[in-house]
Amino acid sequence: MFDLDRFREACCLAAAGGEAQQATRELLARALEDTPGMLEALGEPRRAGIQTLHRSAELTILNVVWGPRMILMPHNHNMWAVIGIYTGREDNILWRRVPNVPAGRIEAHGATDLGQGDVLPLDRDVIHSVTNPLDRLTGAIHIYGGDFFAVTRSEWDPERLEERPYNVERNLQLFEESNRLSAARH
Repeated sequence: MFDLDRFREACCLAAAGGEAQQATRELLARALEDTPGMLEALGEPRRAGIQTLHRSAELTILNVVWGPRMILMPHNHNMWAVIGIYTGREDNILWRRVPNVPAGRIEAHGATDLGQGDVLPLDRDVIHSVTNPLDRLTGAIHIYGGDFFAVTRSEWDPERLEERPYNVERNLQLFEESNRLSAARH
């Protein structure tokens, strides 16, 4: 049975050792083998939002619940990450910087879809955008190799794809807007 406290402890130990991202990826993949236990420990997703499960200078573990049809603009983390889906689906567009173009413009260069039980490692320099393509909530565990909330990073304007400083508050508001839209539909 999935035990959240043991999972946090194991991730902290993995983050302190060598090959932290790979070790954390393996821990998350094993945890996702017990989706019912994970849902019992975390609770069935009821609304879009971000729940901090662990936060330190070395490691952040988040329970991210994407609202129906929710989209998060292109952004980077400036640290490695591991994402695992415990319910629903998450589609990622992968982006890269366009060389010799001012304003830090980016272009799409790949995509990947994640369903229940899937795990995706992201290197520290990856830029991605996220979409929940479903008409229901998607739940994911996101693990970061550092303090997710304290690192300076970037996001890209969705229309012009120009780089700007990441705005935590604006992005958290997207979750609340998703909740408002879902409430209005029901």
